[in-house]
Amino acid sequence: MATDVTELQATFKQYEKTFKALADEKRLKILNLLADSKEESICVCELEEVMKMAQSKLSYHLKILMQADLIQREKRGTLHYYSINNEVMNQTLSEELCCLFRRADNSGKSDISCSC
Repeated sequence: MATDVTELQATFKQYEKTFKALADEKRLKILNLLADSKEESICVCELEEVMKMAQSKLSYHLKILMQADLIQREKRGTLHYYSINNEVMNQTLSEELCCLFRRADNSGKSDISCSC
């Protein structure tokens, strides 16, 4: 039982970090740019240009997205390239989260069937 509670608390902490990262229009725009890119990853210099943002401010937003594990960074020479972390993004957008908050009926079963 204690392990279940500990695991649930860890899950809640991760979702808290994720939703805090998603609760900013600039970070949502960065994620959208990465998701819409024809390339697998985008150079930080391109993001800086498109976002019309100082490098220090862009780095701040990228750091938050990385801490939430929503994006990944790859270093190529002296440049950093960013891409969506598909595994974490799919988990965040999946039914798994819904299952944590579906109201159970009196028998302990969820009102809506959960496939995860």
